[in-house]
Amino acid sequence: MTESETRPTLSDSWNILDDQLAPNQRWSTWTSIEAGMRGPSPRPDYVIEDAGAIDTELGILKTGKEADVFLIERASTERSAILAAKRYRAPDQRLFHRSSDYTEGRRVRRSRDQRALEQKTNYGKNIAAAQWAWAEWSSLCLLWEKGAPVPYPVQIDGTEILMEFIEDPETDGAAAPRLQQTRPDRQQLEEYWHQLVDAMLVLANLGFVHGDLSPYNVLAAGNRLVVIDLPQLIDLAANPHGMEMLERDCRNMCTWFNARGLDVNDGELFAELVAAAW
Repeated sequence: MTESETRPTLSDSWNILDDQLAPNQRWSTWTSIEAGMRGPSPRPDYVIEDAGAIDTELGILKTGKEADVFLIERASTERSAILAAKRYRAPDQRLFHRSSDYTEGRRVRRSRDQRALEQKTNYGKNIAAAQWAWAEWSSLCLLWEKGAPVPYPVQIDGTEILMEFIEDPETDGAAAPRLQQTRPDRQQLEEYWHQLVDAMLVLANLGFVHGDLSPYNVLAAGNRLVVIDLPQLIDLAANPHGMEMLERDCRNMCTWFNARGLDVNDGELFAELVAAAW
């Protein structure tokens, strides 16, 4: 056997390093994904771009009908950050199949993929799963750049989106509660209302509506509201159900605020948003 045959190769080195990873760890994929799969600039300081960083799964944060959210620590030799990893399930593992009402007006680029989606073949179902992940990624990137209160999108890889972990500033590392779980005083309730209207106006000015907005899809991080769960963002001009969904979003949110003692009107909110959209 020659010296070159016994000398360790780069592949051997990586295999040794891989063996050192725990079952709940993986190498960061930041440098292996395309540029368009990384979050918009300027990036927050907690975004780690080191190719040698390691992702450690810390546990599940939230289970859903079509996706689960996990807590991830991404760490390099110098620093670490906690992120949320939203993973869309495979078609045969999902408990909920979104109504076609949400997807009217949407098209995919390749005609073969569009036909598979329409015919609901196995290939089409896989395309649909990835489509929902990509739809949420695109929505997060757009809305973040326009100043909407949404989690910062760190990266997308297949059907997994890594995003900002929204922490409750009043606890030690716990996730921010949903708005539904909170009992704000009058002053904070009014501040939440103004933030919510501002967030909905950002979407309306862009010609969009959340489409599934409720107190369960808004996080209360101390004094800050953050809107989440955006794969179904509706184009008001392209989707014939857009106005109906905008009315529903207004009604859902106003019902919650009214129940907490703040006198708000869903009809007035709807009219304000329609005026902003057109």
